[in-house]
Amino acid sequence: MYFYGMSGLIRSRRRLLTDQPKTKKARCLQDLRNRILTQDLQPGAYLDESVLAETYEISRPPLREVLNQLAGEEYVVLHKNRGAQVSPMTHKTLRNFFVAAPMIYSAITRLAAMNATPAQVMRLKDTQLLFRAAIREGDAAERALLNLRFHTIIGDMADNEYLAPSLRRLLIDHTRIGMTFYNPRNPALSKQREQAADQHDDFIALIESGNAAAAAALAIAHWELSRAEIESFVTPQGMEIPLGDVPNALNTKGTS
Repeated sequence: MYFYGMSGLIRSRRRLLTDQPKTKKARCLQDLRNRILTQDLQPGAYLDESVLAETYEISRPPLREVLNQLAGEEYVVLHKNRGAQVSPMTHKTLRNFFVAAPMIYSAITRLAAMNATPAQVMRLKDTQLLFRAAIREGDAAERALLNLRFHTIIGDMADNEYLAPSLRRLLIDHTRIGMTFYNPRNPALSKQREQAADQHDDFIALIESGNAAAAAALAIAHWELSRAEIESFVTPQGMEIPLGDVPNALNTKGTS
């Protein structure tokens, strides 16, 4: 467990860790990402280019470059003659999310424990400090964005160009789903949030020690912690999503 000091330390580390885009185009890109992740821009919504250009005080050409980048990152879908649409979350995508999540998270975390650098571990520790602060402050959006940052850093540690795009898409939808039903004032979820934060500490310890098998197993346990709540929320009453057990391919014995 890490020591969480005075609010001044929290604020200084938050400033250090928070990306500070220097151009209008970069600020637009980062803000649109965050607005999609926190569901300020709802799944399936179409984006009005004229409104965005006015809001971010940029012209159409750089705005379209931003939208093209967001499409490449799978935050939006570009439609001919209709413009950019925030990536929808349909029954099919949600089912595929449930099926893929444990496989991707486990594989990424195993590789992270094998490949992490000391600098990356330090970034993970700093992000965890801020994640706990967001939980204490009841800031649901900050908690969600820092949780995404935490797992994105683990993805960076894995350093696998084949798994990275899948992880990015999983984290986008996982964050959006979390913003839908995680109420920081709901006491029923308080214990779950604290357990998830404790598991983040365990991730750090296992990755830092290079224990790949245990880290992969923890990724499954971490997923299972929230899976039941997510499943009950997104599954309409009377309908079943056949998620099944974690595939046998996720045998976590050994480190190769």
